[in-house]
Amino acid sequence: MSSLYKEYLALLPWLAKWLLLALLVGALAGSASALFLMALDWATATRLAQRWLIWLLPLGGFAVGWLYLRLGREVEAGNNLLIDQIHDPDKVIPLRMAPLVLGGTVVSHLFGASVGREGTAVQMGGALADQLTHVFRLRMEDRRILLMAGISAGFASVFGTPLAGAIFGLEVLALGRMRLDALPACLAAAIAADRICLLWGVHHTHYATGAIPAIAPWPLLAVLIAGALFGLAGRLFADGTHALGGWVKQRAAYAPLRPLLGGVVIAVAAWLRPIDRFLGLGIPAIQSAFAAPVAPWDFAGKMALTIVSLGSGFKGGEVTPLFYIGATLGNALAPLLQLPLPMLAGLGFVAVFAGAANTPIASSLMAIELFGAEIGVYAFLACVASYLFSGHTGIYRSQRIGHGKHGQFKGAEGVRLGEWVAWRRQAPPGKDEAGGPR
Repeated sequence: MSSLYKEYLALLPWLAKWLLLALLVGALAGSASALFLMALDWATATRLAQRWLIWLLPLGGFAVGWLYLRLGREVEAGNNLLIDQIHDPDKVIPLRMAPLVLGGTVVSHLFGASVGREGTAVQMGGALADQLTHVFRLRMEDRRILLMAGISAGFASVFGTPLAGAIFGLEVLALGRMRLDALPACLAAAIAADRICLLWGVHHTHYATGAIPAIAPWPLLAVLIAGALFGLAGRLFADGTHALGGWVKQRAAYAPLRPLLGGVVIAVAAWLRPIDRFLGLGIPAIQSAFAAPVAPWDFAGKMALTIVSLGSGFKGGEVTPLFYIGATLGNALAPLLQLPLPMLAGLGFVAVFAGAANTPIASSLMAIELFGAEIGVYAFLACVASYLFSGHTGIYRSQRIGHGKHGQFKGAEGVRLGEWVAWRRQAPPGKDEAGGPR
């Protein structure tokens, strides 16, 4: 009884400390996301009203690239910097990450780049949270949890999904491994950030998936097939973005030149073809995918424009474009798999993201928060299948291998996804955890 009493006595101040810190993180991240979403609405409305702004995209990209070259070299890695600092903390993230990524993303949307918003909210949440390290003189171990809470708060507030946000901050760090000691802080920060963002008057987009079919053999098999295709789409997106980014860096040593060239490609494409639905977030097109059939190549168009935008250096997130790709791909697959169109659009919405970001649990919870509990079983099935079929790659190159997706590759624990291919080539011959050849 004495030891039990001491355990609970130590738990209470620990919970109080992290509740206080999480509420502060949530207030900072939620307010920053509200400001960002309001600015994003203005930029989108301005671009739609003034279509000629697309011709300024190269200049806008050059300006943002120049600012990052002069002021933001330490923070240019974005989400990957946050993940690296959680795994190997050494110095507090500069506060200028928040205004730089906010301004850079708004410029991208104002002039028509095909980028998202999650990366911006997550980076702002992480950078603002990390400033509390100085204020409260936190230890490095506490700083890890603080950064995870900042990631959760940013994600939750920008999409209005606190449960998904809480788990995203835990799950995004490593494949197959989560630190549950950070769950109370991440959950409290995510809920607080979401509430604070709503208090600022921000409203999130709602989607309707309609009636969900009863659990039966064919719908389960069809969702499994769709999930595998969603995973392949997520892998194609991640690999394409990284490949183009590496190719552009090799041929354009001066960093501001890269988004300038990418902006020229996008502006010329917009002049030659009617591609307005692929620019910016593409929320109206996502909503259309839940309501009626769309062109079966829409997902490929959005993927190509986003790969060019992000690969050439424009600032913004990957997740909303992944929602677009998934919803329109699900829309195209629905008649082939004999599933309701809104349902499969919703599953694609979350599952392509699950495969590309390697976050099947957070993505499944997002489906439940956005579409209702009835879709839960199908959402988990689609997201897990997508996670498995996307392979050991992803949009975040600083993610670590916690456990191989297929129970394989013993000895790869801690390897960054960006170094995965090189590790496999250099790994000595042997047996993996499943008993097969490595």
